Amino acid sequence: MFMKDITILGIESSCDDTSAAVIKNGLILSNEITTQKVHEEYGGVVPELASRAHQQNIIPVVDVALKKAKISIDDIDGIAFTKGPGLLGSLLVGTSFAKGLALAKNIKLIDVNHLQGHVLAHFVKKHKDDNNQPQFPFLCLLVSGGNTQIIVVKDALEMEVIGETIDDAAGEAFDKCAKVMKLPYPGGPIIDRYAQKGNPLAFTFNKPKIKNLDYSFSGLKTSFLYFLRDRMKENPKFIDENIYDLSASLQKTIVDILMDKLIKAAKETNIKEIAIAGGVSANSGVRNKLEELAQKYQWNIFIPEFQYTTDNAAMIAITGYYKYLKGEFTDQTVTPMARFNI
Repeated sequence: MFMKDITILGIESSCDDTSAAVIKNGLILSNEITTQKVHEEYGGVVPELASRAHQQNIIPVVDVALKKAKISIDDIDGIAFTKGPGLLGSLLVGTSFAKGLALAKNIKLIDVNHLQGHVLAHFVKKHKDDNNQPQFPFLCLLVSGGNTQIIVVKDALEMEVIGETIDDAAGEAFDKCAKVMKLPYPGGPIIDRYAQKGNPLAFTFNKPKIKNLDYSFSGLKTSFLYFLRDRMKENPKFIDENIYDLSASLQKTIVDILMDKLIKAAKETNIKEIAIAGGVSANSGVRNKLEELAQKYQWNIFIPEFQYTTDNAAMIAITGYYKYLKGEFTDQTVTPMARFNI
């Protein structure tokens, strides 16, 4: 039986990256991302500035994505966009653009959960014979600036969260501790870089004792702050003199917290297909530790390419592709949601 080609335009605008991607039958044709530099001087994302930048960027980014994919808008079968979670002003820009374009061209409209997109980034095919995808069911550790979750992925569109943070996410812990050390925003990648020059056993920080598979990072952040405060009283140059060891010790603590619960989840579910996703999955400590654990526990692991760890439209397009196959469309009454659970 002949199967019609399905081409999806994905649009991602949940935070400060404006992105557009084109996927045809699961195969990536283009994935364009414009990152906003304006937030660096403020030490964090400013929502109003983010939404304004999205308005400036979205048309050029979509235009480039279509041109690189060598197709026209008339070849698109569905427009997938991020409904949430995220910054409401930023989400509104992407949602409104997708709705307007879908209405003007009479194209199917598909709303996507941003978190679900991160998980399904593993299913973006880089070439026609790319079959390196997790087998269902698999566990996915989703770690980003706003979310830390352990998810049982039963099918492309069927996921169950079995553990999540009860306060700060792992990415927040990295960025907030980096800010305490007066490192530029975003601090997570800088800590990762510095950690590779330091001793991870130089300092010990408190690890939370949380029951079941949930996480907590607020206590670590507080203990790190107090630790630095006390040491700075003794030596005002303590941070500068120990920046590499501090970064390495902090990173080891966060990675250990993440992996301890992932090990527990794998044992409880008896699942050996393990994936990571989200911005923090680009962290070298997370990647190295996962590879180490894979050898120890005979896990079959899946680590995303760096371009698919941060917010990108390819993950939105591939999720839209699976929703298209199941006929899960939305209409012009759809509105974005700042909070949107899997």
